[in-house]
Amino acid sequence: PSPLHAKQITDLLPQVKASILFATDTFLSQYARVAEPGDFATLEFAVAGAEKVREETRALFNSKFGGVELLEGYGATEASPVVAVNHPDRNAPGTVGQILPGMDWKLEPVEGIEGGGRLFLRGPNVMSGYVTTAEPLAWEPVQDGWLDTGDIVDVDADGYVTIKGRAKRFAKIGGEMVSLTAVEGIAGAVWPEQRHAVVSIPDSRKGEKLVLVTDHAGAEVAPLAEWARTNGAPELVVPKKIVKVAEVPVLGTGKTDYVAIQKMVEAA
Repeated sequence: PSPLHAKQITDLLPQVKASILFATDTFLSQYARVAEPGDFATLEFAVAGAEKVREETRALFNSKFGGVELLEGYGATEASPVVAVNHPDRNAPGTVGQILPGMDWKLEPVEGIEGGGRLFLRGPNVMSGYVTTAEPLAWEPVQDGWLDTGDIVDVDADGYVTIKGRAKRFAKIGGEMVSLTAVEGIAGAVWPEQRHAVVSIPDSRKGEKLVLVTDHAGAEVAPLAEWARTNGAPELVVPKKIVKVAEVPVLGTGKTDYVAIQKMVEAA
């Protein structure tokens, strides 16, 4: 089976009386587009992970399959793998839910980023350490048991976690830290039906420069700049360069393939 077989999968759901569907936003969006309303009738809820759930995916679920709750979660391989997830009775759309019981967490401030910080985890589900090719029979232990997730998150008073982005998915432009994930959100707000990815490349004047890679053939900078002005976003978050592609590269899991995109942009 392959998650790419959207029609076969949605046809199978009622046949096997599936109660829970796990997938990425990319695949859930594809399933929702091809499914008949009755295909999701046996589902109690759907759980999305590995990438941010787009508003259009959530809206599609609500309009087409009103009885199916879409729950977003967050995990890491090193944490076996679930870290946080929304609950059918405690679902806060836009967040990845609350951190699972039995885990300790802390946030370390990141220079240039307001609110939240770099997430560290400790608990019985956290791995002992990383194996390296140099010493395949030994491992590099996790420092003091605290796993550095490399993710910048914010946690509200009720414990709901909002992912701001990977630490390496921030660019420093003119001395300001800019979330590439947030910039992708701007493109998604302007052109919600298309897929977008943002990477950064070196820039002699401002340190780094944003590049938008999109499958929207008519994408231009002007609508992005207009959205930023209307919504109070600074001009430096607007990508000045756009690369248009027939299809934005994705991994087999449905995640955006940023490694391939980075290489493509640098080659161009």
